Amino acid sequence: MKKAILFLASCFFILNLWAQEIALLKYSGGGDWYSNPTSLPNLITFCNQNINTKIDKTPKTVEAGNIDIFQYPFVHMTGHGNVFFSDVDAENLRNYLLSGGFLHIDDNYGMRPYITEELKKVFPDKYLIEIPSDFIIFSNAFYFPQGLPKIHEHDGKAPQAFGIFDEDRLMLIFTFESDLGDGWEDPEVHNDPEDVREKALKMGANIVKYAFEN
Repeated sequence: MKKAILFLASCFFILNLWAQEIALLKYSGGGDWYSNPTSLPNLITFCNQNINTKIDKTPKTVEAGNIDIFQYPFVHMTGHGNVFFSDVDAENLRNYLLSGGFLHIDDNYGMRPYITEELKKVFPDKYLIEIPSDFIIFSNAFYFPQGLPKIHEHDGKAPQAFGIFDEDRLMLIFTFESDLGDGWEDPEVHNDPEDVREKALKMGANIVKYAFEN
């Protein structure tokens, strides 16, 4: 039964890749999954203008346990606080990722202790591992020789990108101490210099490109 679900989901992905829609993940636990409301629309506009995507300009919202997630080759998740995945959420996310889906989790500050625990429900036998700076996601559209760029300062720590792989395919990336989503927001929200916003958008475009092509 599980293999049948994964096969059908894979077929669904093939049919829906043409739509090039992306979604924001809604999760339980009280965390602000809805933070950075201007970030995804701005990232979509940047991608459509710079890496030849044709993504619907309005990102959708999808719940972690909803089968509608299989419509989206790229799902973005963010927030500051608590995250909770039910057993249904965890199974749905696992099936989604193993059938070709991609999840980008951007720590907006304070998310790491919660998401690392909840991901153990999704993949009890897999772990977040640091992604090396020479991995293709840092050079497939725009070149980041040092890996994940620093966008916002919080605790004086270096930015890190962690991933979960299915064999050699990266299916989940967790960006930590970078805060890409803040850099994607409208300029007046955080008053980031233009070069900082550009770095954030370029790194976001690399992630989207990898998700759509792998």
